[in-house]
Amino acid sequence: MTASPSSSAQAAREVVARRLRDLRKGAGLTVTELAAACGWHHAKTSRIENARTAPSSSDIRRWCRAVGAEALAEDLIAQSLHAESMYTEWRHQVRHGLKQLQNSSVAFFRQTELFRVYSSTLVPGLLQTEGYAAAVLGMSARFRDLPVDDSAEAARARVDRSRIIHERGHRFVLLIEEAVLHYRIGDADAMAAQLGYLLAAGALPSVSLGIIPSTAHRAQWPRETFHIYDDSLVSVELVSARVRIKQPSEIALYTKAFEELRQTAVYGSAARALIVKAIDALT
Repeated sequence: MTASPSSSAQAAREVVARRLRDLRKGAGLTVTELAAACGWHHAKTSRIENARTAPSSSDIRRWCRAVGAEALAEDLIAQSLHAESMYTEWRHQVRHGLKQLQNSSVAFFRQTELFRVYSSTLVPGLLQTEGYAAAVLGMSARFRDLPVDDSAEAARARVDRSRIIHERGHRFVLLIEEAVLHYRIGDADAMAAQLGYLLAAGALPSVSLGIIPSTAHRAQWPRETFHIYDDSLVSVELVSARVRIKQPSEIALYTKAFEELRQTAVYGSAARALIVKAIDALT
């Protein structure tokens, strides 16, 4: 993966912007003439064509009307909506609270058969204990200046959502960097409980837990945390947003990276030894 996850969303925006620009030029209109026909300032036309401003559905309809291409409006609107759905800022996702954000994915999780998660930063949400999750979500609430901190309720919702690992019809392949075991999230008791739970969860028949040793010879450097759901969606979490990737060629790149990372990981008794080592380091 040579590009950042957010570049995929930006590239999708640029495709729409380029099509709109080509329509304007094909109609023989200048930026100023197009703006006048649409009833807005010419600077807005430039921002849309340079993918700095996402056009609304109304903007696209007016644009297509001005260039005599009304038949293309609905297709362009669909493309634009898809581009914007790829990149969703956290401030929009958490506007109804962290608990609601956890609950919003329950139905999707139930529809997913194969979960593949690589994390270089945290224990994956599917394996988080309530204490660890509360610490993580509390950090998120503080960092994002949420008006209401419902991280405790959200942690319980996350644990409830994670019970899916005990249900039939789902498989979980989870990879973490060894460093994740040593990052102090919450107090020592919360970390001890979390690490202890990893020992138990890693033994579940539906769960394959791999840990990439810090001393391993690597084919891939530590990547951004990402989730692959079946072969249909990749979700990547950034500081500012969540990026949802559905393009098959990009999903294939993440799958390739996951497989290379998976081959570097250790499993079974070797993974348990790394967890026990991290538990011992708490004292």
